[in-house]
Amino acid sequence: MKALFLAGGMGTRLKPLTDDLPKPMVPIMNKPLLERSFENLRKCGIRDIVISTGYKSQYIQEYFGSGRKFGLNIEYICEDSPMGTGGAIKKTGHLFNDTFLVFNADILCNMDFTELIKYHKAKSAAVTIAVTRVDNPSLYGVIEYNKNGYAVTFTEKPEADKIKSNYINAGVYVFEPEALREIPEDMPTSIERETFPKILQNGHKIAVYNGCSYWMDIGTPQKYMQTHEDIMAGDCRISGIRFNNNGVFIAQHSNIDSTAEIIGPVYIGNNVRIGPYATVGPNAVIGDDVIVHMGCNVTNSILWNNVHVGIFSAMDGVVAASSFIVPCKDINDNPAFINTESAKLAAVLAAIS
Repeated sequence: MKALFLAGGMGTRLKPLTDDLPKPMVPIMNKPLLERSFENLRKCGIRDIVISTGYKSQYIQEYFGSGRKFGLNIEYICEDSPMGTGGAIKKTGHLFNDTFLVFNADILCNMDFTELIKYHKAKSAAVTIAVTRVDNPSLYGVIEYNKNGYAVTFTEKPEADKIKSNYINAGVYVFEPEALREIPEDMPTSIERETFPKILQNGHKIAVYNGCSYWMDIGTPQKYMQTHEDIMAGDCRISGIRFNNNGVFIAQHSNIDSTAEIIGPVYIGNNVRIGPYATVGPNAVIGDDVIVHMGCNVTNSILWNNVHVGIFSAMDGVVAASSFIVPCKDINDNPAFINTESAKLAAVLAAIS
């Protein structure tokens, strides 16, 4: 079975983190979001991947290549102009001659995909949609379904007084190839607003699968940070990461001074140097090749790779993109930085606060 990832969006709400890379490449515990999703698929034996790209597609193709080093076979289809979710699926349709999975590439979820596929087959549906329950569904696509597990209506971003269900489209689908016939050729189309209602109108079944134990749309800086907090709290499972009894994970070849204090939950990547009398945590994610100098305090923050935190600096509630250099001062008092990307980190601070 193949899996299609829709990775063409611009990630506007996640700016400025997506100014220089597409949203599916934003790191989650030091690996791109897409790679985290691929890890989940490999667990159920799915290794054939199609990625529909658009915005800054070169970053995705350069990182994953053919997929061989990740144990995958990857094909790429690039959109010349935005085609919507339906248009992107239609454009890749010639690559699928059997049941296939479809993912929005900007989500992180814990789901048993083997069970999802079994459920789809048992329901004899044209499409199965995975759903998740949220407290406020007004920002999402709401799905009503009957006691037999089949969709009845779809409502995109309903007003508060018109909400009839708290179950939303989780952006994970199982498609039969014949469902592609309901999507027009060579025109922008939304599967949520146009294709799914059309499938129902034409008498086909859409099954609804409610088996998602964790789900997050990595759409804003706040949600990006919340995702990491959820991973460190154990609410979201990530392959290969196990925190110790103190809530701390330290990768290989890191050098932590004996006088430094590590307060879990904390994730520390490879080749990290933490200087004397520094404090890291709680709720801190430290990428590879990061240097946290003497006397620094890093809490409630995510540092990407190659960040340097100057002597006695304090970082709280910050996402620092790769290769930032933070000088010897408290950036909460004066966010002045020593590199040309300083405006972007200041913007992230403003977006999160």
